[in-house]
Parts: sequence; C-alpha cells; structure tokens
Amino acid sequence: MKKFMTAVIAAALLIFPLVGLNAQTAADEAALVKKAQKIHREVITLDTHDDIDTNNFTETVNYTQDLPTQVNLPKMKKGGLDAAWLIVYTSQGDLDAAGYEKAYKNAIDKFDAIHRLTEKLAPNEIDLALTSKDVRRINKAGKKIAMIGVENAYPIGTDLSQIKKFADRGARYMSLAHNGHSQLADSNTGERDGKWLHNGLSDLGKQAVAEMNKWGIIVDISHPSKQSNIQAMQLSKAPVIASHSGARALCDHSRNLDDEQLALLKANGGVVQAVAFRAYVSKEKSELRAAKSAEIMKELADKEGFKMLASRSEVLNLPEAERAVYMAKANAFRAKVNPIVRERLKDTAPDVNVKDFVNHIDYLVKKIGIDHVGISSDFDGGGGVEGWDDASETFNVTLELVRRGYTKKQIQQLWSGNLLRVLDEVQKIAKKLQAN
Repeated sequence: MKKFMTAVIAAALLIFPLVGLNAQTAADEAALVKKAQKIHREVITLDTHDDIDTNNFTETVNYTQDLPTQVNLPKMKKGGLDAAWLIVYTSQGDLDAAGYEKAYKNAIDKFDAIHRLTEKLAPNEIDLALTSKDVRRINKAGKKIAMIGVENAYPIGTDLSQIKKFADRGARYMSLAHNGHSQLADSNTGERDGKWLHNGLSDLGKQAVAEMNKWGIIVDISHPSKQSNIQAMQLSKAPVIASHSGARALCDHSRNLDDEQLALLKANGGVVQAVAFRAYVSKEKSELRAAKSAEIMKELADKEGFKMLASRSEVLNLPEAERAVYMAKANAFRAKVNPIVRERLKDTAPDVNVKDFVNHIDYLVKKIGIDHVGISSDFDGGGGVEGWDDASETFNVTLELVRRGYTKKQIQQLWSGNLLRVLDEVQKIAKKLQAN
C-alpha cells in the first residue's frame, strides 16, 4: 500500500488553490483530495517513459538513493508511482557498421543496468515485469515495477534477429527512429528541412514491424515521422502505442500526433501515452518562458562575471576538459539563481503546469475515447511540468483527473489499464505468429 504524508495533500492544495473552483469550501476541497488520494492508492500508476543514465546504476550510486534524478525509488515511493518503463535510448548516429556497433554497445549497457538494478542492487524494492500478470503480481507484493522500452531501434543495425534478442532481454516496446532518420524509418525531425531518407519506413523497417509483432515487442510511434507512423500502423498486426506524445491540435510540434494519426491509432486499437513535456504541452508558454529565462539568466550571469555560452553546440565544441569545468560552473550557477529566475518569471511567463498537461488528456479522450489514452512523463529526458516535475509529485496528476470528473475506473485505464491491455494483445498475437 502506498503511504501519502500530510505534506502531499498540503502541496496539492498549494498547487491547486481554492480560487476559481466553483466556490468550493475548504471542506469540499479536503474531501476531493481525500477521494483522489484513495484512488491513487488503489490504482496501478504506470509511466511509460523514463530515461536513464547508467552511471546511476552502480554499487555506490543507484536508484535506492534520492539522487538528483526525476525518477528513483525514494521519489517513486513518495509520489505513489508504481511502475516506470526505464528506457534503452540511443541517439542517432552514422548508418554504417561502426555506427551500428557503437549503438549496440550503448543499448546493451543500458539493458544490463536495468537488470542490475532489479536483480542485484534493489531486488527487494523493485522487480522487472515482462507481462501484465507480472505487473499485478509485483504490485501486490508491495514492490515497485520496472519495465523496459527501447527508444530508437538503430542499435539493431541491419540484423533483424536482434529484435528477438532485445525481447529476450526484456524489451516490451521499441520505436524505429528517434531524432534523425535511422536505417529503418524517417524521423519527425525531417519536418524541419523537408528532407527524407525513406519517405516513411525503409524495406528493412517494414520487415522490422513484422518481427516485432512476432516477438511481442509493441511498435512505438513516438519520434518517427507521420508517414512512418501511418505505414507502421497499416502494417502492424498488433496494436501500437505512442509511448510519449501529445495532441498536435493543442500544441503544433512534430513530436505530437495530429488527428489523422490519432484516428488511425484508434482503429489500430492502440494507445497514445500523453506526455508531460513542456514544449509538447504548450508551445507558446514554453517558448516564452525559455526566452524570458534566458534573458534573466544572462543578466544575472553578467552581474557575477560568468560568461554563459549561448547554445548547446558551443558547449559541445569545447575541449573535453574545458567542457567539464564549464558544466560544473554552469550547474552551480543555475542552482544558485534558479529560485530568483522562477520568482521573476511567475507573472511574466507562467510555467507549463499539470492543468495544461491534463488538457491534452481531455482532448485525446474526447477525440479517440478513454480506451486509447495513457500517461507518460519523459522524466530524465527533458520531461516534466509544474506540479509533476518528478516522480514524487505523481499524485498531482490523479488529483487533477479527479477534479475534472474522471471516475476511478477511468483513472485506472489512463494510468495503466489501457497500456497493459495493449501489451496483452501484442503478446497474444505474438504467440499465434510464432506458432505459425
């Protein structure tokens, strides 16, 4: 059973003040929070996208500690997050033998780290789930749940037999591209310059969809291009998911799904896991806040005589030793001035928040139905919004759903039921394909 301290309720009341809540009394609000708290305890909360750094999976530094990561075991326990899909992410590199080899080593390093956490570092606190039955069994035992998703199939190279090997290592979903075209699929990033490599899926990518269907890996349509996604949904014999994407109708970003893709996903029987990533939730608010924040940061840096580099590329172009020194100074400076920046931004550029995020859930539910919507954060990969900026604040999402009138059954569907239904169907179809 999850335990929620009085501090959680107090924090929720601060984030969602009584003003504007249809003149509810303090007693009404307390009752609503108590109702949300009970639901949050009783449903299985599952976040489909949490990135990892393998340096945080060692004997001395690991997720049993409250690290400065958005996800770890103490934060999951505090916020009542039951299950985290830990991600085997690989950035896109060269489409040649050397690139594939480097990508494969990166992927195996992350697979090994996740297994190390669940098998050696914290086996009494978290366990790896491969099926929906595993999820429910582990939850009933009072432990946290880890699952594995693969972000970018680039590491398989041109060897499709790696798909089964990834499944054997625990992978239960995989996207065919990330930011940048892979050997398998075009990426959403092609929208920036209109340049495409395959005009959707490559021939190898089309074969990869069939292999994923055969070995029980869900096809993930977050990150590939629209044309890649349409082709994947047309080809897949099993439901697909968008593991961390928003509604493009609300936020015009290439990472979000437009209504045409949403309709196809519904027909496919899949699920879109609405993502709490500021730039994908509200383009206007996130861009304004980023611009104002940069202005204030520069002003404060100038006062302290600290020269902040203007772009990430400038940082990466520094020699390794200089880059390490710069990053240490920059991180210390940001930690010092962040409270000042947040206070000054409060009125001029309000942050993207939980209410904005749940607006996407509302839109998706109305557009394609409650059966096809889930929840994700993209924590430790850039995700998070005010009110759900790490796993310790997970309860605030449930609270906002209750506030908007969602029932316990619907909240259970959104948090895990729909995603686990897809997993069951994918694995059922895989068994049939293997038998044939």
